[in-house]
Parts: sequence; C-alpha cells; structure tokens
Amino acid sequence: MAPPAHPLKIITRLVDGSICAYDLAADVRGVLSPAMICRPSTADDIVDHAVHADLQRVYYTTLNAIVCVTADGAEVWRSEFTPQSDQKFGSHPSCVLSVDGRVAWVYRPDALSGRNRPDQWVALDTATGSVIAQTNLDTLGHGGPQLVHPAGDQMFLNVGEGQDGSVIYRASLSGDRMDLICYSWIDRCLIDLSPDGSQFMTVDHEQADVSIHAHPDGEVTFTLSVDAFGHDPDEICVEWSGGYLNQDTVIVTLAGETEDETDDEEEWFRHYRVDVRSGQVQAAFDSHGENAYDIQPLGDGSWLTFDPSGHPIRWTDATDA
Repeated sequence: MAPPAHPLKIITRLVDGSICAYDLAADVRGVLSPAMICRPSTADDIVDHAVHADLQRVYYTTLNAIVCVTADGAEVWRSEFTPQSDQKFGSHPSCVLSVDGRVAWVYRPDALSGRNRPDQWVALDTATGSVIAQTNLDTLGHGGPQLVHPAGDQMFLNVGEGQDGSVIYRASLSGDRMDLICYSWIDRCLIDLSPDGSQFMTVDHEQADVSIHAHPDGEVTFTLSVDAFGHDPDEICVEWSGGYLNQDTVIVTLAGETEDETDDEEEWFRHYRVDVRSGQVQAAFDSHGENAYDIQPLGDGSWLTFDPSGHPIRWTDATDA
C-alpha cells in the first residue's frame, strides 16, 4: 500500500465494538465524526487498534494475535502469538503503525501471558503480516504504549511492570534488524514526544515529578516536582497523563484528595501549562475533561477529551463550551 499523497493524521477509538477512525487533518472542533467505521469479527476481543492513513486497512491486537482487516471487516491476515495464552487479565498487547504505514509495531507481553518466553517487540509488514524484525525484551510487562517519532525513523515503547517500575525503549529498523536502545531509568514513564521530535516528557513512576528530556540521549532539560506547582508533595501527586499542547507548552496533571464535611474523601485533579523553553509553570489549564486521564494533547494547540457517546471531542483555547 502506497502512502496517500496528503498523509492524514489518524486516531482511533473503540466505540460499541467498532473501530472508529478520525481524520485530525480536518479543521473540525467539537465532537468528531468518524471518517471510517470498521466492525471486526465479534469473536475477537480487541485490546488495541490502529488504522492505515488511506482508511483501507485496520489493524488490531487481541490477547493472542494481531489482525489486519479491510474497512468492511474482512480479514486480510492474522499473526498469532503462540502458544495461545489463557491469561485473560494483566497483559495488553499494543500495536501502532509507522509514519509511512508499511510497518506494524507490536509489543507482546509474553512473559506474563504464560508463554514461557521473554516479552517481545515485533515489526511486521503491514501488507502481508510477515515478520520484518523481532527482539526479546528484558521486562515482565503488563502493557506497553508505543509512540512514533515525528521523523518516522524511530519508535518508542514504554513497558509498564506494575510495582516494579517502567522501562523505556527506543528502536529503529536496519533491514531485517531491530536496533534497540534501553534508557537507563526504571522509574520513569514516557508520556509524550514533542511535535518536532527534539524532546520527550516523562513522569516519575512514584509520581513525584515531571521531566523534559532531550532526544535522543534522554538528557534531562529540567524537572519539576509537585511543590513547584504550589502543592504539598506529601498529599498531591503528578499523574501519568498530559503531553505537548504545542512545541513550547506541555500540560502536566496533578491530583489529590480532599475531605468534605462528612469526612469523605473526594478526588480532584488539575492540569497546568508548563513553558518548556523556560521550565516555568504557567496558569492552570481547563481541559474540559471528566477525569485526570481524559485529555490527549495533539501538539498543534488542540486536544481531545471523551464524549459520553465514546467519540472524541476536539478543543482549542478558543473553544468556550
């Protein structure tokens, strides 16, 4: 499949069992309407999903496979994770497509899936499902969100190991070889990459601070702890959410609990802008989200939250409702 003449920025959501694709290149605000709706086989319990930019192919993971289907749900190919796992909880295979749409990157939490082998990171040919490259990971992961570097030549993977921490990898392909870099930290969670790819944002696994790092080596540009936002670090934490609103601004999320007059604890959250050029905390930020994780900054000054229908809502600073 050749990439489209004008590549689209596509995101997906699972809504009522269907994989919905939304074209973010369109200048649309408010509740977004799907540019494509795909209904996969009801026999598949979908864990993660991605759609090719031409909207002709859909890719999704189950606990035991990655599957490619057409827009109308007809199966094109299926790559099984063998042996089949009977572990229905605690592991979540992820998938994401390369910028040119030719490679499907799959994180397989095989160790906790009972497959008696290390976790796997696999690059597949999206046209055929054949393996391009594959590597063992030294992790016991529950899940692994992946981020595509804007330049298109690198992939980031954040393997979450529960109470044991979080491991961040960076990889690129050289023919049939996967060149893998593991960052030295086991206590930081990858949140987002900057729009130009020159930086990335992490949050401490224990939720004490947020850091901005230079790409590719990960050198820390600055770190902000909870008290930098005017809160008590013994009572408030930094959530694993937020990201780059634009090249110069990240959104950081803090959360805590307060007691009301009946001594019941009530959870609250607040988003803040941070200027990445100066490292200074700016004003609080109203995301219009329902919870601390109901926000997805898009890097262009807009962000997404969830509508009760399951479809995303796109906001900008000019949006007032």
